[in-house]
Amino acid sequence: MSQTAVIHEHKAVPQPKQHGKPGGFLAQANIFTGLIGGVVTAGVTYFIGDKLVPWGTQNADFSQVGLNALVFCTFVAWVIGFMAGIGAFAGPIRWALGHDLTHDDAEYMAGKGQGRMKYWKYTTDHKVVGIQYLVMALVLFGFGGFFAMLIRTELGATWREVFDPNFYNSLIGTHGIVMIIAMIIVVAGPLGNFIMPLMIGARDMAFPRLNALSFWLLFAAVPPLVLNLVLGGMRDGWTAYQPLGTQAPIGMIGYQVCIITFAFSTGIAGVNLITTIVTMRARGMTWARTPIFIIGTLAAAIMGLVWFPMFQYAQLLAASDKVIGTSFYIPQNGGSVWLYENLFWLLGHPEVYVIIVPATAGIMELMVVFLRKPLFSYKMAIVGFAGVVGISAVVWVHHMYMTGFAPQAGYPFMLSTELISIPFGFLVLVMLGTMWRGKAWNRLPMMIVYAVIFDKIIGGITGVYLSDVPVDQYMHGSMFVVAHFHYMLMGAGLFGAMAVIIYWFPKMTGRMFDERIGKIGFWTAFLAFQVTFLSMFVAGLQGMPRRVLQFDNAFEISNWISTIGAYFIGIGMLIFLYALITSWRNGKVAPSNPWGSKTLEWQTQTPVPLENFPVLPVVTSDPYGYGVPDPYLKVEEQLDKDDNETVGAR
Repeated sequence: MSQTAVIHEHKAVPQPKQHGKPGGFLAQANIFTGLIGGVVTAGVTYFIGDKLVPWGTQNADFSQVGLNALVFCTFVAWVIGFMAGIGAFAGPIRWALGHDLTHDDAEYMAGKGQGRMKYWKYTTDHKVVGIQYLVMALVLFGFGGFFAMLIRTELGATWREVFDPNFYNSLIGTHGIVMIIAMIIVVAGPLGNFIMPLMIGARDMAFPRLNALSFWLLFAAVPPLVLNLVLGGMRDGWTAYQPLGTQAPIGMIGYQVCIITFAFSTGIAGVNLITTIVTMRARGMTWARTPIFIIGTLAAAIMGLVWFPMFQYAQLLAASDKVIGTSFYIPQNGGSVWLYENLFWLLGHPEVYVIIVPATAGIMELMVVFLRKPLFSYKMAIVGFAGVVGISAVVWVHHMYMTGFAPQAGYPFMLSTELISIPFGFLVLVMLGTMWRGKAWNRLPMMIVYAVIFDKIIGGITGVYLSDVPVDQYMHGSMFVVAHFHYMLMGAGLFGAMAVIIYWFPKMTGRMFDERIGKIGFWTAFLAFQVTFLSMFVAGLQGMPRRVLQFDNAFEISNWISTIGAYFIGIGMLIFLYALITSWRNGKVAPSNPWGSKTLEWQTQTPVPLENFPVLPVVTSDPYGYGVPDPYLKVEEQLDKDDNETVGAR
């Protein structure tokens, strides 16, 4: 049976006095007022600082402390000015003035009656925030993918400098951090906001205004990062190791401000997701009846909330060294570079699981629908997620084997790093067990699942090698490492995100995804991905170092193959993006439940109304009771007219 029933409507509650028109200042605020506020505030800050404060003269390497302080203050002013212009401070100001929000105010803030304009405003409706996150992720992938094509162009031209070496190094670092941010938000942002509240039977997130705040902080964090390319760049990779970061051009400050701001965004989002899941599940939705996607989202939110502050602290101290001349990371003045590396990797490795866990949980969710059978060993999946959350806290030092930090800790951390493959292996076994003897309905999301499992196996096996101290002594800093983490982040994380976005695309957009074009794009990208990174494994085994501009002739063929493969990845992704955009604009109108799923998000109408459910649902069974007659759904009657296939219970 589906997870639905009804309860009585809540009675109306007394409303505070309405002050002015609904929405107040937010009725005038939007992304354009935010941009104006940010630019004006940053410009005024720079002008005052440049004219009235003795910042000093600029050195040739942009390292003058006074100039660094001026740029840092300007970037911070941009963030504050943008957030003020978009309306982020309207709520606290109204509270301080004693003007409580009325029901009309709340509905206006949720975007009621604003049409498409609500997507350009500080809107609190979780569905709007989910779409905003999706578009933002696509834009970031566009930037990061473009930078990747430039990098591969350089590496495809042996002994020629297509780009200046400093600019090339900045491309590598910017590509890395842009892609990391995009991967972190691509599932947890769109689906954690749009789908999760629907799936647990809630009418919104626990803190709607904080939900909007988390997205717009992310938006404000991106311009300082991108601007680093015109301010001398960040030439030390996305890790920005110290003390090189302190010696870098002022572009490094854009990176630091971006990470500090982004960490606030993820912290706010994490608190909101956890609170919503723990306190707002529908009546009857016990933990044993909670869909596995919710468990995965909760696990990722916990890891992000615990470990992202470490990344923020690392950059706060780095900014302090660069801007005001402290020496947290400067050895000759008593600082320690190991302090930075420990803080960085305390987040740097758990963030891999923050990326992969939501995509994995989403894949499990769609598998039961396309296989028409319950999830194999639901409890094993929960143990797997719990194990990943726990052990991820004790693996970070395997990134530091070659630094000289605590050599005696190498083998304990080698053991912990190998141990984390066990709970992650549980998750793969759950997926394989669910597929066992299933009669798959091979739509595009399900076909992507096969590809993701293939990539996870390769990424997981190669990761075990890199966790061993003796092997890492040879592989460290090589192209083998680059290939490994791309198999995990792109091969498992990004491709998994593509599968789950297609699956929930009808509910989010009201349109069916064009699978014919989507298949061409995905399989082109997938096959090209194998060409690109299997060749990179070969280059790494031959000894080619990463992050180099020029290389020995022995690595020519591998790099040519990888570059050709990368171009075809780009072509495939552009085809897939075309399918997504055209489907969103002109795709076939989707029914409320095109897949015949039993979870709650598919039991409300499409497009989803403002308050999600006309009456709150009550859960009376687990979400995976396939094969049991359902009086509410006639799955056999839901035909796919395009492929002439049925969703019939198998």
